[in-house]
Amino acid sequence: MIRILVVEDEPAIALGLEDDLKMEGYDVEVVRDGRTAAHRGREGGFDLILLDVMLPGKDGFEVCRELRRAGLRTPILMLTAKAQEEQKVMGLELGADDYVTKPFGTRELRARIKALLRRSGGEPADDCCRFGDVEVDFGRGEVRAAGQSVDLTPIEFRLLSALIRAGGRVLNREQLLDAAWGPGAFASERIVDNHIANLRRKIEPDPARPRYLRNVRGLGYRFDRET
Repeated sequence: MIRILVVEDEPAIALGLEDDLKMEGYDVEVVRDGRTAAHRGREGGFDLILLDVMLPGKDGFEVCRELRRAGLRTPILMLTAKAQEEQKVMGLELGADDYVTKPFGTRELRARIKALLRRSGGEPADDCCRFGDVEVDFGRGEVRAAGQSVDLTPIEFRLLSALIRAGGRVLNREQLLDAAWGPGAFASERIVDNHIANLRRKIEPDPARPRYLRNVRGLGYRFDRET
């Protein structure tokens, strides 16, 4: 599993980043100060570092400089509330690979993370998942079963994507609502069960005995890849 170190001292932003990246299937560790970030960055074996500029202890520029001087080649994506061009140039000259200015959209951040991982060899370029006779192409938004196109609604596709990218972790109904309908959507959690049932009818060999989209009683749902 791809490991991402999130370095962010604002609790609300750190929690949002952690939840969103875990929903995408990444293994995430969060630290909230520059000194810990420099230590974990060197020792943690991460595939990417998401590094805020304004940090206690050491700022993000110092952390980036220290990691690059230590020979670390892990991709670094810097986050900052500062939009001045000189700040971006400084970060890039110190060895950062990319830069995102707060406030940023989650879709943009995900795209930049994926691009950095592809360039570093941390993520496959085709962005597909295959299980049984089903193939999910995330980039094209398509699903095929036994070579035939499966007609999923956008909600169904987002639900399936969230479960697959969770990497076997259980997602509760609230998390699935956020993933498929968007945060704060006015919808009953029961609607998740209805859409999961529809998905099973479309991709499961036996919808009555689901092999891939599994219910975990009292918790939610998880994706099980066929062994």
